[in-house]
Amino acid sequence: MTPDPTPDPTPAPTPDPRPAPAAAGVSPGDPPVVPAVTGVRLSGAAHRADLPLLVVGPSLGTSAATLWTRCAAAGLTEVFDVLAWDLPGHGHNTAVPARAFDLAGLAAGVLVLVDEVMTQRGDPPGSSFAYAGDSVGGAVGLQLLLDAPDRVDAAVLLCTGARIGTAASWTERMATVTDSGTPALVSGSAQRWFGPGFLDREPEAGSALLHALSAARDEGYVAVCGALAAFDVRDRLGEITAPVLAVAGSHDVATPPESLRAIADGVVHGAYVELPDVAHLAPAEAPEVVARLVRAHLLGGSLDEALAGPGAVGGAGGGAGGAAPAAYDGDDPRVAAGLVTRREVLGDAHVDRARAATTDFTRDFQDFITAYAWDGVWNRPGLDRRSRSLVTLTALVARGHHEELAMHVRAARTNGVTVEEIREVLLQTAIYCGVPDANAAFRVAQQVLADLGEA
Repeated sequence: MTPDPTPDPTPAPTPDPRPAPAAAGVSPGDPPVVPAVTGVRLSGAAHRADLPLLVVGPSLGTSAATLWTRCAAAGLTEVFDVLAWDLPGHGHNTAVPARAFDLAGLAAGVLVLVDEVMTQRGDPPGSSFAYAGDSVGGAVGLQLLLDAPDRVDAAVLLCTGARIGTAASWTERMATVTDSGTPALVSGSAQRWFGPGFLDREPEAGSALLHALSAARDEGYVAVCGALAAFDVRDRLGEITAPVLAVAGSHDVATPPESLRAIADGVVHGAYVELPDVAHLAPAEAPEVVARLVRAHLLGGSLDEALAGPGAVGGAGGGAGGAAPAAYDGDDPRVAAGLVTRREVLGDAHVDRARAATTDFTRDFQDFITAYAWDGVWNRPGLDRRSRSLVTLTALVARGHHEELAMHVRAARTNGVTVEEIREVLLQTAIYCGVPDANAAFRVAQQVLADLGEA
């Protein structure tokens, strides 16, 4: 059985209408807000109801498809009905609760989704399932093991912790995204998410994951950060009796190996493995070995044999589900992050043409502008993309760069600048750059807008 090439989102439950705490946090004793959780079926429809259900959870900033599709295809869908889920505001899930939720509420949302899927499968109400999750998906796994111990048969928890980060670090992250959006996180995430050489081996998979981050809704990302800021179950690990495999990445700085060792040591039946040259997104970085570990732990098998097989880093060929096109074959995270932003602003067609025309003579220049302009400047948190487009239009008029101006008129529309605002910018340049320059700029912009059907 192979994964569905276009995974179908399972309809999300309606958010809990009960009163919820203020956005600053969830007060003890308040009933949890249950956010909508959207499912993505990674197994093909044929015979999947005959297989045991495996629920897989995401990392913050990723989508279910980009993180888990290659891992599912590397051996999980042969033996499991694989159900992935998307966080609020991530991937297929566009819903974000108006009020704050905690990890208990998020875990409850996952259970609502699981129950809906089990009804579709014809399973008895309250049936149990297997679970695997990375980062916040692993934290949700811990919460499920604590809150619904009769529902989870066994779990594989990857690159996670019983506490992740600190309240101060999450508050700082929330402020950054509130001010500048998730694209401001792309450059740093390119450095933290992946182990050495991953972007060189798997440029399409890396680009897809970074694209999912920049596409996440700001309010959804911030809401999950708020839930993680309050999450701490270190003193409750001893309550977990289901078998747990804790999988660490040796290069993971967000949830270092000692976080996973603490889980394995703290639960009643825990095991621990560490993956060399892997950082924070093990299912994407080492899909084959993670698939073997999941099978071994959940179905009974040797973890040593699972680790000894091929594909310990990088996994099988082919891009992750939902992968954005990429033509970068180097290992500079600034170029990888800049390429994501460059595509989002200028469009795939333009970037593909530029990359295809790259020669040995121009390659360093292409990487230079991608790293320093599109990551170093366009991904800075101080201005949003709309404001940067307005500044760029003015500078290009002043310098008379008409070819670039045409390209950035299109980009400005992509970034949310209205036709009326473009007109006002060009009128302003007539005063400060000169009437002849503005006259030429109006001709260029008029043609671009006409091509777009907007003038």
